[in-house]
Amino acid sequence: MKIYDTIIIGAGAGGLKAAAELYKRKKSVLILDMGDNPARKVAVSGGGKCNFTNLSADYTHYFGNNPNFVRSALAQYSPTDTLNWVKQHTIKYYEKEPGRFFCTNSANDIIKALINDIENTEIQYNTNVTNVLKQNDIFTVTTDSKTFQSKSLIVATGGVSWPHLKVSNIGHIIAKKFGHKINPVRPALCAIKTKYFSSTLSGISLTTDIKLNKHIIRDSLLFTHFGIGGPGVYRASLYNTHDWIINFAPNINATEKLLKTKQINGKKSLTNVVAEFIPQKLARFICGTNTKNIADYKDSEIIEIAKQINQFKIDDVTPIGMQSAEVTFGGVSTDKISSKTMESLLCSKLYFVGEVMDITGDLGGFNLQWAWSSGFVAGNNA
Repeated sequence: MKIYDTIIIGAGAGGLKAAAELYKRKKSVLILDMGDNPARKVAVSGGGKCNFTNLSADYTHYFGNNPNFVRSALAQYSPTDTLNWVKQHTIKYYEKEPGRFFCTNSANDIIKALINDIENTEIQYNTNVTNVLKQNDIFTVTTDSKTFQSKSLIVATGGVSWPHLKVSNIGHIIAKKFGHKINPVRPALCAIKTKYFSSTLSGISLTTDIKLNKHIIRDSLLFTHFGIGGPGVYRASLYNTHDWIINFAPNINATEKLLKTKQINGKKSLTNVVAEFIPQKLARFICGTNTKNIADYKDSEIIEIAKQINQFKIDDVTPIGMQSAEVTFGGVSTDKISSKTMESLLCSKLYFVGEVMDITGDLGGFNLQWAWSSGFVAGNNA
């Protein structure tokens, strides 16, 4: 039986990046993937435009039990390196926001470049890994059809979100088999179910502040038929807290504005005054059906309405689920993985790449950058 230098489980962003580095080193590589084409999550990322990196990527934009783990890999392969790689492949791109880059055409440009980098590297699709053993320094990988062997093994299976893209928890199973702890997984970068809002608000979007303990996220919030979504909510879902305080008018002191209006223009209806700085439907939702003039409200009643505008509290935050979450929070604990090489500290020549580990990036290209960086490092050490 042929013994490959490296078998990579997973043909996603991290696995293909690792394969490219191994190809440069003239190593024999086999990639096994359970889907029918490569980089499926890359294809749908950024709305199909692939937000391939963010120049702000550093440990402060990552989550997990040890965000500092990303420091070495990001230093070895930085967002600037990713941008240079895109330029080398003459991929057209644009900067949507400062430091945040997307493909001008489509994510397929990135996928073609990744495949081009590995030329004739062997990839077997529609292949489910069922078991991994290590004996006499050789890994034996059993699939649903054949058995393969290698001197080193890279687990690049990703998370378990978006199951319709053919994903599995086999990476977690393999890690556990070799003694690694799996930190609990949950959906992240996703919409939230909550009972606090009416479905009549569905479709309304506005910039809000979401306060989660000491953290405040200012970004767009979108009301949905089941709760709330949008970039601000996606980012807030990374924090493991069920108590959120939402400020629907982050640049307005609602108490001051409403009390002042009561004094100088008391004949205006309270709802219409509130609708001057938040959407009309949301104003009606907060103020209720009462159409009284603002002068007819007690100051204490106005202060309570203002709190609903600047400090709306919700405590039933439920992620929509893995089926539509952009990433998986949790995974293989990094405490027994080398941050400099991505090699297991429990099993030599076993490496982990990307989202399979307990590292989750913020919204905005950070998760793909982690895939590139960790894949680069593993590919240079396997």
